[in-house]
Amino acid sequence: MSLRHAILGLLAENPSSGYDLMKRFETSLAFVWPAKQSQVYGELARLSEAGLIEVTGTGARNRREYGITDAGRAELRDWMIGPGSEAAYRSPALLRVFFLWTLQREEGAAYLQEFARRNKARHAFLESLRDGAEWRGDPVQVCEWLALEFGIRASQSSGDWAEWAAEQLTEHL
Repeated sequence: MSLRHAILGLLAENPSSGYDLMKRFETSLAFVWPAKQSQVYGELARLSEAGLIEVTGTGARNRREYGITDAGRAELRDWMIGPGSEAAYRSPALLRVFFLWTLQREEGAAYLQEFARRNKARHAFLESLRDGAEWRGDPVQVCEWLALEFGIRASQSSGDWAEWAAEQLTEHL
């Protein structure tokens, strides 16, 4: 997935300003595809130059609202139904785990315990998003819920694994 397609997907739902898009990234996409403000605004400029989005209105302080064009919808559709590269899985965290043997046992265990702590915190945060949402059941929200539920389950599983792995490392290294 790319930032380009995340923005096109959000704009397919409804026109938004860069600020509005950032809020959506912070509240719903952060667990799937985090983005920084500079990345979002840079991508908006590239999407506009490519004719995939257009300015649909301006507001106070030159706030621009963007909407997806027909070409943008076609790009999003092609990406959605085309072959994906999701089979290639990269995880900097697990790459570090692969080389934990280069550290002292306590350092490796501490890394895994911190990994567990971060995943448990993420799990709690994602659950709070789910529990605090007003679920209407519209198609957009159902798909957001499915992605959110993946994040909840994956963070729980990753946290549990990291706790187990820290114990294994302590016992066997």
